[in-house]
Amino acid sequence: MLKPAVEPKAAAPPDPGGSDDRALMARVAGGDAAAFGLLVERYGGQVHALAWRMLGPAEAEDVVQECFTRLWVNAKGWVPVGGGLGGWLRRVATNLCLDRLRRPRTVSDEALAEHRDEAPLADAQLDAAHQQQAVADAIRALPDRQRAAIILTYYDGASNAEAASILGLGVKALESLLMRARQGLKDRLGALA
Repeated sequence: MLKPAVEPKAAAPPDPGGSDDRALMARVAGGDAAAFGLLVERYGGQVHALAWRMLGPAEAEDVVQECFTRLWVNAKGWVPVGGGLGGWLRRVATNLCLDRLRRPRTVSDEALAEHRDEAPLADAQLDAAHQQQAVADAIRALPDRQRAAIILTYYDGASNAEAASILGLGVKALESLLMRARQGLKDRLGALA
């Protein structure tokens, strides 16, 4: 059964006096499925609307099914009092809704989209931290101008022309400085591996 996207309307029972309900309940007590179907048709909308308002669409149908299951099971012991069958069904539905609201909420797999944890594993994080520290130490060990060239171009995002201007060099001289700096890092980091 499709769940409504808008709040359902409760249908008024056709027999407010309940004399027809008593006869149908007597038939249900005898196992008459057709009589049961008539009662579901008559009161199902009311019970569903009540449950929908209290719990929302996800659980409303479950409450309706459980409510009418109780009607079927308890038909022999049902006594018409107060609000009649409609009142009894509303009371049962309300209690079922309150029970659902009181119990601890669990999140089902259906409610959550499956997402892969993108965070690296702890050992990978430790390895990455060690590598970052080794690279930082290797950069600090470079001669000052090579270190400045690496930091300006790789970490600060300066173009070769900008870095050359900042260091007071020509672009070719900066590229030569970067080549020596990269070779120095490679030698130092290769020795650690």
